[in-house]
Amino acid sequence: MRLLVVEDEEVLCDAIVRGLQRAGHAVDAALDGDQAMEMTRIVPYDVIVLDRDLPVMHGDDVCAALHANGYPARILMLTAAAGIDDRVTGLDLGADDYLSKPFAFRELVARVAALGRRAVPAQVRGVSVGDVEIDLPTRTVRRRGRNIPLTPKEFGVLEALARQAGTWRSAEWLLDKVWDAHADPFTSAVRVTVARLRAKLGEPDLIETERGVGYRAVAP
Repeated sequence: MRLLVVEDEEVLCDAIVRGLQRAGHAVDAALDGDQAMEMTRIVPYDVIVLDRDLPVMHGDDVCAALHANGYPARILMLTAAAGIDDRVTGLDLGADDYLSKPFAFRELVARVAALGRRAVPAQVRGVSVGDVEIDLPTRTVRRRGRNIPLTPKEFGVLEALARQAGTWRSAEWLLDKVWDAHADPFTSAVRVTVARLRAKLGEPDLIETERGVGYRAVAP
């Protein structure tokens, strides 16, 4: 998933970003509400972890603006205020979930994952292309009964292409879906990751490449 963490405490923000990256997500960060709004105009995030007490533009205003504009991301609001009225206010503004500080990081990761699952139809648990089966909640891949261990980026590329099976997607599209805002658009990361993914999946080849066009997943 592509996530945005909006938190003005830089140490906490960095810790959340690194933890969510270890969980296999592509994560961007914003340190104030205005920066968050600007980033959402560029990137279609799946889940936004939004601190409530933000400088420049308050988290309540960010949440309300995103909700009013029909922005599709699920919003997990963070706050030091733990009262029922505070939680109700956040949910009324359009937040999908609410977590009080301090929080257990495992709970944050679990709530983000749950919100991500709600962003797609409930029945979509897995995706398959040919004989390759992808279980989304457990992030596992099998081919002809064999488990195939993948890195987070390899899994992200496979999932993104499998969801769009048969459709050509550019390297820039994959960078936007699987990497974060710091990814160099001229990097060879996509090409290298696809090559490693092909080698792990084995024959027959599941991913086609066309120079100047991009990549697509097809059933052999």
